Amino acid sequence: MSTDLRRVAVIGDCPLFRRGLAQAVDAAEDLVCAVGAASVHEAEADLEAGDVVLLDLKLPPGELAEVAHRLAGRGLAVLVLCSDSQRDVLPPMQAGARGCLSRQAGEIELLAAIRLVAAGCSYVSADLAVRPWPEAEARVTDRERQILALLAGGETDHGIARRLGISEHTVHSHLDRLRDKVGSRRRVDLTRFALAHDILPGDPHDPA
Repeated sequence: MSTDLRRVAVIGDCPLFRRGLAQAVDAAEDLVCAVGAASVHEAEADLEAGDVVLLDLKLPPGELAEVAHRLAGRGLAVLVLCSDSQRDVLPPMQAGARGCLSRQAGEIELLAAIRLVAAGCSYVSADLAVRPWPEAEARVTDRERQILALLAGGETDHGIARRLGISEHTVHSHLDRLRDKVGSRRRVDLTRFALAHDILPGDPHDPA
């Protein structure tokens, strides 16, 4: 097994959903599902500092927050799967979870969220986020769509430049303009904007 693979633990009380999450993780070239368990107690002995933990336990928000706090205290990057209710987001995030992902999320968003929290960013699915974006999509150019699609797929600035045949300086200029349009300087918000507006890897404007 390559040491470059990011370890992911899937802890969920629904066997079918847990298996689906594990398969999606293992299909990514840079990720591996190293732990799969029905409970935190069952998984604890196999967890390592730095692991990303996908937490899909149907618990009240307060109890889920306690679990997130305990795991975050061990140096784990916790990504909680939530229902489509903003009330479920705040307790685990305030307790130390790095992200909350909607259970309605697709595979592309799942992988993007894992990579972001692994890199130390926070992530909240667009349909769980409280703050709407400005009406920016109509003002996004084709080149900016290409960059957003690659960014949502986990590409670095260097990787985007190589894929598009442009300089990193040019990539940075496009990203600065996108940040102004989206209204946030954070890379995670650009990714969330792309996912919310179906600007995804494999977009017709995205060079394969």
